Amino acid sequence: MKAQVFRGVNQLSYEDIPLPELASDEVLVQVRVVGLCQSDIKKIRYPLYEPPRIFGHETAGVISAVGEEVTGWQVGQRVVVMHHIPCMHCTYCLNENFSMCEVYKNITTTAGFAPSGGGFAEYVKVPGHIVRNGGLIPIPDSVTFEQASFVEPTNCCLKAVKKARVEPGQTVLITGAGPIGLMFVMLVKYFGARAIATDLLPSRLEKALELGAEAAFDACNPDLADRVKERTGGMGVDTSILAVPSDRAFFQALDCTRKGGKILFFAEFPDEVEIPINPNILYRREIDLMGSYSSSYRVQGLATDIVFNKRIDVDKLVSDKYPLKELAAAVERAVQPTPETYKILLYP
Repeated sequence: MKAQVFRGVNQLSYEDIPLPELASDEVLVQVRVVGLCQSDIKKIRYPLYEPPRIFGHETAGVISAVGEEVTGWQVGQRVVVMHHIPCMHCTYCLNENFSMCEVYKNITTTAGFAPSGGGFAEYVKVPGHIVRNGGLIPIPDSVTFEQASFVEPTNCCLKAVKKARVEPGQTVLITGAGPIGLMFVMLVKYFGARAIATDLLPSRLEKALELGAEAAFDACNPDLADRVKERTGGMGVDTSILAVPSDRAFFQALDCTRKGGKILFFAEFPDEVEIPINPNILYRREIDLMGSYSSSYRVQGLATDIVFNKRIDVDKLVSDKYPLKELAAAVERAVQPTPETYKILLYP
């Protein structure tokens, strides 16, 4: 089969590799579409993992083979592939910190080499643990492969919204109106809260308003905090979600968040970034800082319902489609986006 093999930093090789061999409890899925995630881009562009590997994890496709011990799944079924499933019995899982579970981190789908997601290939193998424990989700006939590929990123964003306890009537600041920020805009609105978005690109501010933001402001506006407080009765927002890895965005969020509010780190910052802060600001204003990484098994059913029943319009996030052989060009487009670049999908 064909696959995009990571051979080193910024080195992708579109090559022929062996079709994955199945154990008796595993499933092979033919990839029909896979989303390009910022985490994939970081793995390709920075020395985070030893090559060779095959990345890609926002995967939807068709079951092409099942191991002899597999029950409940048949060749030809359309499925979403969740690349991580926790063990459900370790200390992390019992405290619902599923993404910290060692099984969650170390058992994943693969197309070959060290298991790393494997969606950037024609076929991906799903380990038995994932098959048995809810890592395959059947796609209804009314849902396209493109729509289904949003289940995993929706789960990740939904986990953050739930962790921040966003409630109806609240106001949420979302820094960055790229594909993830725009997903947050739609989810915040779906849960009955008001979204205020910021970005550097006028086109993305317009897109945020189109998707339901109550307001959208230029992130370079020196009066941003005043503008936000005008929208919140002088209080500031209840929650700020950092959807871009920017220390400036953090300090803007700090200025815009009300006393007793929350700031949630969603975007991953470069390791070398350090943010100096006077702890008394957090103490006196009772600001909660929190992080949200990856997906949560707990919200998987809700994320599936939201996407499959079209409670948010994920089609409006898709801007670019590339054949898998042009993955390098897709990554470049994501890194140097046009004003109209949002979510990028790839087709093996």
